[in-house]
Amino acid sequence: MHTVAVLALDGVVPFDLSAPIDAFGWARLPDGRAAYRVRVCSPSPSREVSAGAFTVRAPYGLEALAEADTIILPGVASPPETLPDGVAQALRDAAANGTRIASVCVGAFLFAATGLLDGLRATTHWVAARDLAERYPKVTVDPNVLYVDNGQFLTSAGAAAALDMCLHMIRHDYGSTIAAQAARLSVMPLEREGGQAQFIVQDLSPAPAGATLEPLLTWLEDNCGSDLTLDRIAERAGLSTRTLNRRFREQTGTTPLRWLHRARVRRAQYLLESTAHPVERIAAQAGFGSPTAFRERFRTVVGTSPQGYRRAFRSRTTSGATLGAASRANSGAVQE
Repeated sequence: MHTVAVLALDGVVPFDLSAPIDAFGWARLPDGRAAYRVRVCSPSPSREVSAGAFTVRAPYGLEALAEADTIILPGVASPPETLPDGVAQALRDAAANGTRIASVCVGAFLFAATGLLDGLRATTHWVAARDLAERYPKVTVDPNVLYVDNGQFLTSAGAAAALDMCLHMIRHDYGSTIAAQAARLSVMPLEREGGQAQFIVQDLSPAPAGATLEPLLTWLEDNCGSDLTLDRIAERAGLSTRTLNRRFREQTGTTPLRWLHRARVRRAQYLLESTAHPVERIAAQAGFGSPTAFRERFRTVVGTSPQGYRRAFRSRTTSGATLGAASRANSGAVQE
């Protein structure tokens, strides 16, 4: 039987801990037997481990890592730069023996602290992605995906993405039929459409307070649905296109047209969330030249199709808030 060891360190995030326990626990072989043996372990099994609002007592110690086929590293509330005594070496020893190791959410910080992710692509919760990249520059951090599978080493995004990653591992171990049954018991699809990008909250690049472009940015956001060219934007600003580009980079860190594309995707997200308008109408309202161009740009930025985004985020009520309120309330993904 495949043995999974879930490592609970002090401050473990409860959902990160329980999601893989349940996902692997639900997997059943065709004859009804459990597909996995799941063990929760900690550096000091005789001691309680804090887990937010409660504490847990792991029945196994670090020796369980050496006996496991798969090790799961849940996130902790404040990931330390130095792991507790014995943990890093136990993980490196397990890796040297071919054990599969996977992290959940900010458990990627624990994983990276071992050095095992150096030179590899990895992910974590999008809120923590920049911090992970800065703390561990040898790791290539991708904040847009739900999980990354490097073969022996895997990392997942926010806690819910742990289920996606675990189902992926179950399918790898036992095939799609058993994984699909585990997915049904988890009440989720075997594969979710899109990646983490659709959940990212990233506001439009602001100009510093009092900057000369501040009025222009307000005008651009209010008129992003219009047919705006670089020449027209420069004319509105009373600048040459060369000077406009230079000032935009100085004050926002991007170009006028990239800023405009982000504003248009942002508006399209709000319309998809709050209206029943067809995609073709939303493409026009958001200022895209054609529905095809809109779909391509939207998928590039958000990581899913407009219809996929709508299914995931559309409100049950579609009464009309203004676009100004939408700008404040929108929580969709916008990135360039």
